[in-house]
Amino acid sequence: MYLCSLASGSSGNCVFVASDHSCILVDSGLSGKKTEEGLNKLGFTGADLDAIFVTHEHIDHIKGLGVLARRLGVPIYATHGTVKRIQSDRRVGVIPDSQFYEVEADEPVTVGDMTLDPFTISHDAAEPVGYRIECGGSACAVATDMGRWDDYTVRNLSGLDVVFLEANHDLNMLETGPYPYQLKVRIASDLGHLSNDRSGQLIDRVLNDHTRRIILGHLSAENNYPALAYETVCEEINESGSPYRGRDFQIDVAPRDRTGSPVEF
Repeated sequence: MYLCSLASGSSGNCVFVASDHSCILVDSGLSGKKTEEGLNKLGFTGADLDAIFVTHEHIDHIKGLGVLARRLGVPIYATHGTVKRIQSDRRVGVIPDSQFYEVEADEPVTVGDMTLDPFTISHDAAEPVGYRIECGGSACAVATDMGRWDDYTVRNLSGLDVVFLEANHDLNMLETGPYPYQLKVRIASDLGHLSNDRSGQLIDRVLNDHTRRIILGHLSAENNYPALAYETVCEEINESGSPYRGRDFQIDVAPRDRTGSPVEF
């Protein structure tokens, strides 16, 4: 399998996942042009896509969805609540009903040789999910935009080769930063985003001997730094008492506005 972030942040989120026989996007928050440019850098085109899976309806996850859907005729998979919100968002434009395929949390979906298992996440959206993706004994997951996690989250992120997980903000930077008070409250709430430390604590719970790569995504431009996210996550792992250490694994930070480093597993 092959995973690469085309961009990850408040200006747009899009993750490309491929196997020997299938290619998908998780979210489509970049313009159609930028998505195509990102795919081209990896040696692919939009015509290679078999499906787009949407985590939730916020614009930084669906900005390019309408353009790609109309241009490519590609199937779109999302929960019922997310589909309804997308269809009512004028910024996306009209997408034929026939291109939407509804998914349910904990009900696996097969696309080509991939099996995708949606799982519920905690965010202020209609019916948000993350996705666990398996193919031929390899597995990865994309989980961003969630204010909290629990044992259910841990189960869905366990046994993976690659974990793409949110590390949105440093709590101190958020608290002392320029955001309005209500926005700070929203981000730090159970329906907001994971802080660096909470992300590190979750990663510590799901690390295993087969872990190949951790990718930290959806970093805030105002309330985080890549180096800070990396160091905080490593510290949480090191201080947990588990047999693992942060530097035992390759931990990358997905760039906010450009294609990241691809990982094969």
